[in-house]
Order: sequence, then C-alpha cells, then structure tokens
Amino acid sequence: MSSADHKAQPARHRINPGKLLLSKWTARQPQHREKHFLVTELYRDEEGEVLAIELQAVLTQRSERLDWRVLQDAQRWRMGWC
Repeated sequence: MSSADHKAQPARHRINPGKLLLSKWTARQPQHREKHFLVTELYRDEEGEVLAIELQAVLTQRSERLDWRVLQDAQRWRMGWC
C-alpha cells in the first residue's frame, strides 16, 4: 500500500472487543445532548466472539445495540470521557 493509499484510510482506534465492557466513549458530534457513553453489555456468538455492544448514553440512559466496530471510527468516537 502506498502512502497515498494509507492517507485515504479513515482514522481508526485499535480495539480489543473482549475488553470493551464498561469502557467509556465520547461522541465527537453529540446529538440530543448525548455526549458521554458507556458500553454496558457485549453480545457474543457461540464461539465467544464479540459481535455487538450495548452503548448507553450517560445523560439520558438511552441504550442502543451497535456493531462494536463503529467505535473504531475516530471521526465519530473518542476513547474515554473528554
């Protein structure tokens, strides 16, 4: 891969999906004043591989089930609460 191809790739977090439970995340573009989130549950397949997460907004307690890979998008998510 050339350096030009590398620059075209979106910024991504390196994440171990097995360690996401109770991790904290900040939305880069908050909606409905929901900025801080907590991973409250991991959904696994029969082999134990993480497929999805439950992401809960701290302010409103609203939860949403998402593919865990969405957290790799550094344009949308920041690790920790900022």
